[in-house]
Amino acid sequence: MFNLTYEFKLKPTQSQSALFEEWLETHRRVYNYALAERKDWYKSRSCQVNACSLKYEYIIPADAPRPTFASQCKSLTAVRKDNEYLKRVNAQSLQQTLKRLEKAFVSMWEQNHGFPRFKNPGHMRSFSFPQLGQNPLSNGVVKLPVIGAVKVRQSRDIPDGGIIKQARVVKRVSGWYVMLTIQWYVDIPMVMPHGGAVGIDVGLTSFVATSNGLLIKRPRFFIDAKRKLKLLQQRVSRKRLGSNNWKKAQRKVALLHEYVANCRKDWHRNLSHQLCDNVGMIFVEDLNLVGLSRGMLGKHCLDAGFGQFFNILNQTCFKRDVYFQKVDSRKTSQICPSCGVVTGKKELSERTHVCSDCGYTTDRDVAAAQVVLIRGLAAVGHTVKMLACK
Repeated sequence: MFNLTYEFKLKPTQSQSALFEEWLETHRRVYNYALAERKDWYKSRSCQVNACSLKYEYIIPADAPRPTFASQCKSLTAVRKDNEYLKRVNAQSLQQTLKRLEKAFVSMWEQNHGFPRFKNPGHMRSFSFPQLGQNPLSNGVVKLPVIGAVKVRQSRDIPDGGIIKQARVVKRVSGWYVMLTIQWYVDIPMVMPHGGAVGIDVGLTSFVATSNGLLIKRPRFFIDAKRKLKLLQQRVSRKRLGSNNWKKAQRKVALLHEYVANCRKDWHRNLSHQLCDNVGMIFVEDLNLVGLSRGMLGKHCLDAGFGQFFNILNQTCFKRDVYFQKVDSRKTSQICPSCGVVTGKKELSERTHVCSDCGYTTDRDVAAAQVVLIRGLAAVGHTVKMLACK
């Protein structure tokens, strides 16, 4: 079974846009109510046995079970029978919002994420439909449950044999979008190591340095737009909070942020396809992206978008039958790729690798990419002599 997600821009009518806004507000309220129910249950169990809080009390019976996805879905079904506000929204769509809350708690327990937060007005930006009817996308129209037919800008065709399983409607500052999940009942074998290999080192001076000597300079998407962003944010600060002019100024700021994000993502996709040309294996560093974002150069690391680039590169490798793997990133800039001797730490101003033992000289980032390549070849069972033969 193989899944892909296709994104298209919707062209809803004025009444459909108002209906989308109403549904988003309903989903937000359901999400917040379910979160409050869970939070109250947890706080009622966290107080001491022989003492009570002086600020607030949560009087919940001791035998009350913990709210779960199943119990809250059951309560939602019972409430919808008498609530006209909830009846106007698809029931399965509301259940998907409760499932999103369940995933947030699972991430908190298993991945040490923070406690789920309440969503302020305007912060709920999507809702999903887990089931669709027969042939929901045809002739530039997508058919959504309860909402009906909505015009869509179908920029590309869906390959034959795919079944549209679910849809997600997303609100952005540039308009409404629909993400269709397409499913094929085929078994695709995993990509195995084959062909030529290349190691990749990412950085701020050169965004990508490959083991064969390719250096690609990092474009500064956010830094280049910073001057215009500062001007637009100054205009927002001069408007009365909540006024129509304030909303228009906020929209211009959001449009600029979306433009920067789209430019960055498009450049990452084009670069990933360029790197996949004429290679069979790609090895990259397994970096601590969270630690980099919190460092002294955190703003520049977030502007570069290393995590997004690795995800896009992984997807591109899978589509183009290229093996992709992450390797240990420790001391890649301190080891000589020619003799393997640890040369020690380098200052950021040192852009050339010169080995004091064998005399091997090359660009610092290229040397790190070659070390990544050596570690990747060793991980897949190839000998290091293959690197020397090249």
